[in-house]
Amino acid sequence: QVQLVESGGGPVESGGSLRLACAASRFTLDYYAIGWFRQAPGKEREGVSCISSSSSDGTTYYADSVKGRFTISRDNAENTVYLQMNSLKPEDTAVYYCAAGIDPPHALRAAGILYPGDFTSWGPGTQVTVSS
Repeated sequence: QVQLVESGGGPVESGGSLRLACAASRFTLDYYAIGWFRQAPGKEREGVSCISSSSSDGTTYYADSVKGRFTISRDNAENTVYLQMNSLKPEDTAVYYCAAGIDPPHALRAAGILYPGDFTSWGPGTQVTVSS
């Protein structure tokens, strides 16, 4: 099973930026679709962004709530996927998780929805807190 670890979370003021990283050991992330999800207290886990493998042209997906502010990318030399988050808002506060799954994810291909059930390996999460 792929083992993932997120990093880069922390406190930030509204309008600020953070870059989250998702790294894997002993496995090549570029074999998988990599998704970023977030979960705020009392809310369901929400799909934020996804990037397909290089063999699938690295297609990206963004939830409407982050489109134009977040950018997902791969650094295959570092075996890492990044989520650059700009113009952060208090409503972006959540625990952010990266996850690996089949490429392309079923629900994303069928209905344009980033569904947690399509991803089989998850990191422990990193907290992002945006203050107003």
